[in-house]
Amino acid sequence: MQATDHLHEHPHDHDHHHAPDTVRAWLKTAILLALGGYFIYNIASGSLTNYINQRFAWLSYVAAVLFLALGAAGAWDLLRGRGRTACACDHDHQPITWLALAIVALPLVFGTLIPSRPLGSAAVNGDISLNAAGANLTSFNADPLQWNVLDWLRAFNNADDLTGFNGQEADVIGFVYREATFPEDTFMVARFTISCCVADASAIGLPVVWQNAGDFPQDAWVRVRGVFEVGVFRGDTVPVLHAAGVEAIQQPEHPYLYP
Repeated sequence: MQATDHLHEHPHDHDHHHAPDTVRAWLKTAILLALGGYFIYNIASGSLTNYINQRFAWLSYVAAVLFLALGAAGAWDLLRGRGRTACACDHDHQPITWLALAIVALPLVFGTLIPSRPLGSAAVNGDISLNAAGANLTSFNADPLQWNVLDWLRAFNNADDLTGFNGQEADVIGFVYREATFPEDTFMVARFTISCCVADASAIGLPVVWQNAGDFPQDAWVRVRGVFEVGVFRGDTVPVLHAAGVEAIQQPEHPYLYP
């Protein structure tokens, strides 16, 4: 009689033990599908370049496909009852833990709660460079008016005599960056460079002198046209861009520069 009672109780105990594993399996599946959807959303919305160098964008396509495939496979197995059947065997299975699920879900949570935007002045925190890694000048666009902030800084670093840039015209875009110690007529037209992703981002900029510098708030994207004159900025002798005009523009599609 006791043996019979034991046989009747065992399935109930097994089901009770199995329930948490099933919940975790469904959560894992949902997270995988959501991560795949999140990658697709960033690709479709153009937000991907707020996080990574555009030449690595293909990795996000691969990740989206893999997450969706894994999630779909997991859902298919659960719907067909494979997950339940597998757990009925005598093998010692190690179901995914709640901690592991939480770690996997973190990128999705942060990505959803924090609006997608490129790095700005808050990320500079006073650490903005007037230098850039050297490059062969022959790799630059032949027309200096097509150079960006990074190109100009590289040209300065390659020059033996900075006074050779006096009177040189420039046309650059970037976001407004200023510190409390800057003169009222001075700001920096700044950009971030990234090699792989925002984790290795570095802020660079050109000092700009313009009588109406206060017209544009911090982080406003602007187009600056003017000529360089060697001067002193933050204690260093550097070419300073004396603006003939500054205009507000929309944030560019690719806000970062790639060294």
